Amino acid sequence: MTNTASDAAPPQPIVPGPSREALLGTISAGTGYALWGFSVIFYKQLTGVSPFEVLAHRSVWTVLLLVPAVWLLHRFGLFRAAVKDRKVLGALAMTAALIGSNWFVFIYSINASRVVETSLGYFINPLVSVLIGVLFLSEKLTRPQLAAVALAALGVANMTYALGTLPWISLFLAFSFAAYGYLRKVTPVGPVEGLLVEMLVLLPASLAYLFWLEGNAGTSFMAGDPWTIFLLVMTGPMTAVPLLLFTYGAQRIRLATLGLMQYFAPTIQFFIAVKFYGEHLTDAHIVTFALIWTGLAIFSFDTWRRERELRRLARLGAAKEPL
Repeated sequence: MTNTASDAAPPQPIVPGPSREALLGTISAGTGYALWGFSVIFYKQLTGVSPFEVLAHRSVWTVLLLVPAVWLLHRFGLFRAAVKDRKVLGALAMTAALIGSNWFVFIYSINASRVVETSLGYFINPLVSVLIGVLFLSEKLTRPQLAAVALAALGVANMTYALGTLPWISLFLAFSFAAYGYLRKVTPVGPVEGLLVEMLVLLPASLAYLFWLEGNAGTSFMAGDPWTIFLLVMTGPMTAVPLLLFTYGAQRIRLATLGLMQYFAPTIQFFIAVKFYGEHLTDAHIVTFALIWTGLAIFSFDTWRRERELRRLARLGAAKEPL
């Protein structure tokens, strides 16, 4: 039956769809990055548990969380297709090794009170990703990008000279996560089902380690206090939830916006390490961070400028199309 004017619903305020989507995307991605940043506080509560056991629990509880998530999001068919494709499965086995080792070093650095080095690694990561794009995707470095990478290299060289050794935590986190991002970029699988496959790859080794540990020294899960047990279970949501929020947001906001937001996490980590955990900030740290932050400012401005130019050209092209 057709509605008449008298029984029509009262007019609602008009909210532009794209603007609302962009707002939701910004909030979602920002929350995801913030959770990654504040996760330092979460894992700091588990310093009494070995990094190997925390990593094992992280994969176990993430699997238990993602299996129903994949089902509820109607992505089980995509998950099954990824498992059946040998090429995709092989790529995800490699990304599982990369992300697993990245997580281990991240957890280790928190246990060892070296969070400043962790934040440095994630600040360097975007510039390492640019280099990977040049080496493997035949992308060209612009002059601002080249300057940004050079400044980051100077920062690493300064830290190496001051420490007398390479800042291996920072470099490992930066290169492993950049390599992970590259392989996931070129592997045709969604983020949620892809993460589930990766965690299933890590699951046998994780379970084997936990069973072995329980038969020897004992696990913190079986012998720990209720708070420790709760935290170990929560490693699943602390892994999956930020990723789901990031994925939702990344699909709805501009690349330049997302690129700037990725600095939320290391900025939060850096602030927490210095302000709350009392990690010592040396002159070498200050010089290194100044060089890298300058490089990131140049890199971010160049990304924003080029994306704005691409949007302008796209609008001109659309305006010239015949009706």
